[in-house]
Amino acid sequence: MELAKIETFAKVEAADVSGADMMVARCLAAAADGDINAYYDLGVAFSTGSHGVNCDMIEAHKWFNLAASKGHEAASWCRADISDEMTAREISEAQRRAREWLRTGISRAA
Repeated sequence: MELAKIETFAKVEAADVSGADMMVARCLAAAADGDINAYYDLGVAFSTGSHGVNCDMIEAHKWFNLAASKGHEAASWCRADISDEMTAREISEAQRRAREWLRTGISRAA
């Protein structure tokens, strides 16, 4: 019996290293290092659906919340703005995700 090649089962495409994929990847790497501007940029990307990400208000709130907690003034305004469009349950989930991000970041640093 002949083994099937992986190409039969998976369509492999290269990442867009010059565009949106890399912007999000760079922001995630910078966010992992605690860069508050990266937190804000991720919030903008998720709230607008730009840079190749799907619009996700819970993720946007999470990133704006992280930036605002570190003193990013525009992020606090953006967080308040999108909160008006979210349910209490969605906001609670966003806050849980932000706490999880902080918790895993602290354990990575230790």
